Amino acid sequence: MSRGSSSQSGGLFESGKRAVDSIVELALVRLELFTSEIAGEKMRVFDALLQATLGLVLLGLALVGVMGFAVLLFWEGYRLVAVGALTIIFAACGAGLLFRARNLLRGSAGGPFALTIGELQRDREGLRPASEMVPAPSPATATTTAPSPAPHGK
Repeated sequence: MSRGSSSQSGGLFESGKRAVDSIVELALVRLELFTSEIAGEKMRVFDALLQATLGLVLLGLALVGVMGFAVLLFWEGYRLVAVGALTIIFAACGAGLLFRARNLLRGSAGGPFALTIGELQRDREGLRPASEMVPAPSPATATTTAPSPAPHGK
């Protein structure tokens, strides 16, 4: 009698260990995903700030160019065309970088950590008891009421 109960408790203990091991492994995978998303968010913000900084520098150069353009406007020669073209190029590049930085800071459609949140929601759904889960009827079963044919084979 004691032998059966000890093997039963050992089996229960081993089953509990496996369950805890599975939970820890699941938590580690989710933590790795979370750290990966943090690294991605950090790189996205760094790229946006770098582009914003470069955009502001180029817009500053464009402002200097506009002032130089106004001064050179009264001089003769082709210096006017060169300064005007550089001013337009710097202004366009600066505005483009600022626009791109703004789009980078807006983030992705799901927001930060969308993958981790999605996986945690799937885990939560998987841990719910079967009595709470109500399967949605599929379109194929909702439209057909005839029983499926029995397989042919002996």
